Amino acid sequence: MLKWERGQFSNVSKLRACPGVKERLGVLLTIRTCFSPAAAPGTASGSRAAEGKLAQKLLHDLFTNYTSALRPVEDTDQALNVTLDVTLSQIIDMDERNQVLTLYLWIRQEWADAYLHWEPEVYGGLDSIRIPSSLVWRPDIVLYNKADTQQPASASTNVVLRHDGRVRWDAPAITRSSCRVDVAAFPFDSQSCRLTFGSWTHGGHQLDLWPGAPGARLADFVENVEWRVLGMPARRSVVTYGCCSEPYPDVTYTLLLQRRAAAYVANLLLPCVLISLLAPLAFHLPADSGEKVSLGVTVLLALTVFQLLLAENMPPAESVPLIGKYYMTTMALVTASTALTILIMNLHYSGPGVRPVPAWAQTLLLGYLARGLCVRERGEACGGSQHPPVPPLPSMHPKPRLGPGSGAGPCPEPRCPCHQEALLRHVGAIAVACRSHRAAQRLRGDWKRLARVVDRFFLAVFFAMVLAMSLLVLGHAI
Repeated sequence: MLKWERGQFSNVSKLRACPGVKERLGVLLTIRTCFSPAAAPGTASGSRAAEGKLAQKLLHDLFTNYTSALRPVEDTDQALNVTLDVTLSQIIDMDERNQVLTLYLWIRQEWADAYLHWEPEVYGGLDSIRIPSSLVWRPDIVLYNKADTQQPASASTNVVLRHDGRVRWDAPAITRSSCRVDVAAFPFDSQSCRLTFGSWTHGGHQLDLWPGAPGARLADFVENVEWRVLGMPARRSVVTYGCCSEPYPDVTYTLLLQRRAAAYVANLLLPCVLISLLAPLAFHLPADSGEKVSLGVTVLLALTVFQLLLAENMPPAESVPLIGKYYMTTMALVTASTALTILIMNLHYSGPGVRPVPAWAQTLLLGYLARGLCVRERGEACGGSQHPPVPPLPSMHPKPRLGPGSGAGPCPEPRCPCHQEALLRHVGAIAVACRSHRAAQRLRGDWKRLARVVDRFFLAVFFAMVLAMSLLVLGHAI
């Protein structure tokens, strides 16, 4: 028990002014209260009181001439080995716009204190005690690549002190570190963020830092809804900086992350795929419906709206992400299909002064390509013969017919139709007009058939391109 006579400690105010004495007195009073006979009822009160006295004596003996301001080594030229262990508990936030990663970690540091050791037999088998970390020397291990402007708050956790001088300090920490985020494959990207720990003032000749395990422990990790943790390996390196001549060892933990892309695929990618599959169907619409160009413009407007939604959810980056490339390529295909639809509509609605279909188009497009794409007229079998060539237009000046029984002279019959020259001219003109109209209809029919062949060809080409791009992008999700 702590007893003193009145006036014995008249200089107690001076004693309190000494550095570190106030904390040690508080620890002594705490241990005295915890192990007092009044706090332990029953038969175990005597043993606990004895243990409390031994703990008080041990703490008094250890910290009588101890200082936490200097490295606890017997030889100042000897480096102190510090072991660092990290347990990942939670990913709080990944700020991709500012490239800052916020983690909740459990950090364990172990080292050997040359001045804090004792024989357990002398103190009743007491082999370890727990004391405030402010009483012992602590290594100044900091996070080199931290992205927090505020000063880190000192951890108020206790340290475990063993009889052989080993000190173990477990402290929780919320770290904000800089992380280079590459979203080139967004939303199927993987990220690797580094956390580099090292001493801020002690070089490698004074403090040698080593990882306690090949990587961070993930047994107590709380799963994140957006990121999947693949691992967190540790690597030790020794770096010589330009400011100092001595080397500085550090331990770097690399957090390997993979984005969970299910939400992005369902909300951004699948609607774009379904809308883009509507664009080639504009080639399948009949030209007389009047909705071919309207369908292409509507699909282009829908893709523009999804592009704006994507720009809001996508983090900024130097390179265009994969889903952004897919959107731009799809919009380019829809624009090209709309332009081609306008040109095909021009072929379909040919004017009265239409020219015949060129010979190469008759052979290649209306011949081989039409049979290959199975473009046929009504009642015509698939792969049948092509349309017969257009006959030449008849002359506008028909030859006059001569009457019967007369070789070269005038007809002797007064009522012979050969004498009705005006009527014959009008009938001939009507016949020529009918034949010209049928010939022009055949020409327009050839151009309409050519437009259908080109429509069918671009339908197959654009549908194959859109399907291939969609499968290529969706293949990253599998």
